[in-house]
Amino acid sequence: MPVSFDHTIIVSKNREESARFFRDLLERPAAPSWGPFLNVQLDDGTLLQFAEPPVEEVQMQHYAFLVDDDLFDRAYARLRERGVEHWADPQMTRPGETNTGHGGRGVYFKDPAGHAIELLTRPYL
Repeated sequence: MPVSFDHTIIVSKNREESARFFRDLLERPAAPSWGPFLNVQLDDGTLLQFAEPPVEEVQMQHYAFLVDDDLFDRAYARLRERGVEHWADPQMTRPGETNTGHGGRGVYFKDPAGHAIELLTRPYL
């Protein structure tokens, strides 16, 4: 069996808000959920499982999503319409811009839980 990525748990102070943010941004329908998880399923079957663990502070993580050019355009337009602060680089030195690294485009921003999110149109390798 080939290796593939199946799921990850994304910690959030408000799992409904975070799941809704990603469903809207990535244009995903509601997915079956269970227990403490609200799920968002990607095209390849990978599950993003949003949960609210009993912690005071959410530790920031980085999540990068490879999208096609059309979805990038629509998602980037939604980020701008909502006034979501974004950068062309992970160091956050180029605010309000996108980048053209690796022969594609990319953008960095924070999700409602404070995680560092990256959208890119071409893989690094």
